[in-house]
Amino acid sequence: MHSPTPDSPAPDSSAPDSQKPLVSVVIPNYNYGDVLELCLRSVLEQTYSPIEIILVDDCSTDHSVRVARSLGVPVLSTPRNSGVCAARNLGVSHARGEVLFFLDSDVALAPDAVARAVDILGSDPRIGAVSGNYEPIPLRRDSLVKEYRILYRHYWYRVAEGPITGFLPVAIIAIPAAVWAEVGPWTNEFVQSEGTDLGERLTSRWTVLLTSAVRGRHDDDATVRVALWKVFTRTRMHVPFFLQRRYAAGVVGSPEAAASLAAALTVAALPAPLLGGAAWAAVPALLLATWLAIDRRLYRFVFSTRSPAFGLFFVAMHFLVNLTIAAGAGVGILQWLTSRSFRRMYASPSRRAAT
Repeated sequence: MHSPTPDSPAPDSSAPDSQKPLVSVVIPNYNYGDVLELCLRSVLEQTYSPIEIILVDDCSTDHSVRVARSLGVPVLSTPRNSGVCAARNLGVSHARGEVLFFLDSDVALAPDAVARAVDILGSDPRIGAVSGNYEPIPLRRDSLVKEYRILYRHYWYRVAEGPITGFLPVAIIAIPAAVWAEVGPWTNEFVQSEGTDLGERLTSRWTVLLTSAVRGRHDDDATVRVALWKVFTRTRMHVPFFLQRRYAAGVVGSPEAAASLAAALTVAALPAPLLGGAAWAAVPALLLATWLAIDRRLYRFVFSTRSPAFGLFFVAMHFLVNLTIAAGAGVGILQWLTSRSFRRMYASPSRRAAT
């Protein structure tokens, strides 16, 4: 199945609004007041109509609610801070649209994003969801860490374009309400791994497309500490999912897993010259070269689109991320071996209760 490209012609918007499906844009928010205006304005300025905006504030302590109301956007509020999945579920319960468009509140959509998503969903009845990509630059260009995170995700989402299984990017995703009635709701407990959980339910019944034709600018993590903590947590939380499913072989054999293992082995081999002599310096050097070779296409892309200085920063940051992935996987495997509840995390509620 062919996935539209960012340069493909825009969908025909000449049909009367009365003949188009209503799109409910569901936006969960918690303390993203600094960028929420950019997100909401991007929805208000979409080329597509009709749209309803359902902003669900998860008990923010910043000025998020004031920002929304200043733009005339009504606000739903969760009774207590419950996480992104609970906020999305509350939004869905108030949605009237034939299409649900889930959008994170730190993403500003391209003007034609909704129109393209609706067009793709309508092009084939087998398509149950359309997941979008990030632009290669962040929403606010105030951090090199953001630049790394956004460019990395943009690249790999472009590589993965087309029908996907397993992990599902959910920051920009459109799903027909009829499909959602089959596969929903979001699982409230999975605040760091909801994409994997939903992706399995969706792809077992429907074709799910990842495409850069639907896109937006994302305001990602700005500091090394926050970025690495999220990488560690998400890796650890995915361990029980992948170890008990058909995706395990693919994950273990993936370039990301290989790069993370090579990075960990490189660090582990650093004492070799001290223990065995100067000749042993070849061991960590060879492992580092192997690590670089695994993601050579990624680095070629980065150096071809950004400055050499940023390219070097990107490589160094990517090494830290790979080390963090290895640490998260190691802790997750240890937890999987020692904790029954952790092993059963992704089982259905009825099966969890029975075990």
